[in-house]
Amino acid sequence: MLLFDQLKKDDPQLRLIAVLVLGGLGVLLAGLWWVQVVSAREYQANLETQSFRTVRIPAVRGKILDRNGFVLAENRPTYNVSLYLEELHNSFDAAYAEKALRARAELKQKQKELVKKLNRKLTREERKQFVFTSPARGLLRQAARYEVASNVVSQVSLRLRQPLSLNATNFERHYETRLALPCPVLMNLNPTQIARFEEQSTSPMGLDLEVQSTRFYPYGTTAAHVLGHLQRDDSSMEGEEAFFSFRLPDYRGSIGVEFGLDKALRGMAGAKSVLVNNAGYRQTENIWSPAEPGSNVVLTIDLRLQQAAEHALQVFGPATRGAAIVLNVTNGDILALASSPPFNPNSYTPSLSRAESERIAELEAEKNRATQENYAAGSIFKPIIGLACLEAGLNPNVTLHNPGYIYVGKKRFDDLAPPGLYDFRRAVKASCNTYFISNGLYVAGITNIVRLGQRFHLGERTGLPTGQGTPGIFPSLKQVSSGWYDGDTGNLCIGQGQMAVTPLQMAVVTAAIANGGTVLRPRLVDRIEPQDPTMGGQTNYLPAVQVRDELGVNPRNLELLREAMLADVEDPDGTGVRAAVPGMRISGKTGTAQVKNAAGATVTDITWFISFAPYEKPRYAVVAMVEGGSSGGHICAPIVQKIYTAIQDRDRSGNGKAETLARAH
Repeated sequence: MLLFDQLKKDDPQLRLIAVLVLGGLGVLLAGLWWVQVVSAREYQANLETQSFRTVRIPAVRGKILDRNGFVLAENRPTYNVSLYLEELHNSFDAAYAEKALRARAELKQKQKELVKKLNRKLTREERKQFVFTSPARGLLRQAARYEVASNVVSQVSLRLRQPLSLNATNFERHYETRLALPCPVLMNLNPTQIARFEEQSTSPMGLDLEVQSTRFYPYGTTAAHVLGHLQRDDSSMEGEEAFFSFRLPDYRGSIGVEFGLDKALRGMAGAKSVLVNNAGYRQTENIWSPAEPGSNVVLTIDLRLQQAAEHALQVFGPATRGAAIVLNVTNGDILALASSPPFNPNSYTPSLSRAESERIAELEAEKNRATQENYAAGSIFKPIIGLACLEAGLNPNVTLHNPGYIYVGKKRFDDLAPPGLYDFRRAVKASCNTYFISNGLYVAGITNIVRLGQRFHLGERTGLPTGQGTPGIFPSLKQVSSGWYDGDTGNLCIGQGQMAVTPLQMAVVTAAIANGGTVLRPRLVDRIEPQDPTMGGQTNYLPAVQVRDELGVNPRNLELLREAMLADVEDPDGTGVRAAVPGMRISGKTGTAQVKNAAGATVTDITWFISFAPYEKPRYAVVAMVEGGSSGGHICAPIVQKIYTAIQDRDRSGNGKAETLARAH
């Protein structure tokens, strides 16, 4: 009322202001009515014809490096030609319209011909065959789409000077299920193809060159069993969004370090939203959350020694079945872990061919023979028997006569060592079965042997994060307390019967003998660090020296064993003389174990050589194993000799200093 009272006064300015305010309110009310009433259906239609699609974006996988910074697994850009179907939408419609017009004309012409032939009007049922039905229109649209896309691919073929074709089934599947995403035309272009595609200023409509990150192993088969490989897996990890409309191609580790440290290497996937219209074509896209790259994993492996071990292992060519290990006896670092036959992890990305899959299966090449297979130990188990005997009071200077065989009950054990008298030293270097069976039975006893084997942690997994471990086989005290016979002990004393080991387990045993009785847990991973330190993130160092057990034996007995193993390499009549390297004193032990079938016939032999060096101050344990060899001295000792030569060259070149610098950074 007060306002109207004021307006009744003769005040032109006040009246003008009132008119302007009321006019503005009128405009706002009119606009609101237009938006909410008149245009409501239009906005509703727009909402119904547009929707969002969520897309999972894989993270860049972390690298795997050796201890000196050499990259063993990385990501390289791959260039793909892709077809963006939303850019061809109008061409699809135009091609369909032309085909539909032609189809209707053909139906009409056929109908006229039938009328003329019958000389009467067609019945309702007869006219149905000339109706342009919805299924027919769908097939025609499908054909039109394929024709347009195929013509575009033909232009790519001419540009790249390479025959290309578009698979109709795959194209239609992509159109029906992944329309909002680019359709791949040609994957992994080489530099020449990239140059040819980009040499013209414009690309055919709907085509573009995309860059994707692909896992790559620059050294091919080198350390393949350690690294492992990838397999296709687009699933979400813990902590990621689980529901997506589309998932771009992603991979996870299948075996090896790629498997064991997949969570660290894989990073965290990102997400983007794609706005599509009612036909499903992409309109716009926005990144919701960027992908977080995975971390780098630095191994204890030394690339130089790894390559030397793998090369030395090929005694029968690439099909050799065997393993070789180099272990640092002071801290448990694995410097080389080789397995043969090899495989190329690059073959698994993007997918493994049938021919390569059959080759790998035939050779069992994917199996890591250093950690994943149980083998009879043979004579390389005799150092443990000898140590148990010394601990039980055996006088190493007392001799025992070897007639060339020994009976345990009714079971005969033949001896390859020549008949004669054997003390501890000669028995080790000649690998005398009679000496170790006799003293193992009557001096050490099975209980002491088992207890010492358990302190070496035989029959237990080594704990590598590769998913390729086996515990081996070793009797327990409970097993040997009942139902155990002297013949079983005799078999065990020569490394056969109810026991089996992996090469890595025997490397750990050898390292404990070399370092004074400390059983170390082997270490494969040194640290996990961010890909880009400038972006933040902490480096996670794994425990450097993990002591698993102490043998608790008399140091003098260990020294007697080490001296005898030294004689096996340095004495002219030692079985390991082929492992000798000038300028490096090596202690070793050969072994050959028979593998028999159910009928008791020998199927093959497992040959071994375990060793450590330098004798005066041990740093390295080197173990080699080959399936189907003639003897450990003839087959495996030369392998070890080549590896020690590589170690010697490495140490002379000052690689130890390089290691220190790599670890410091």
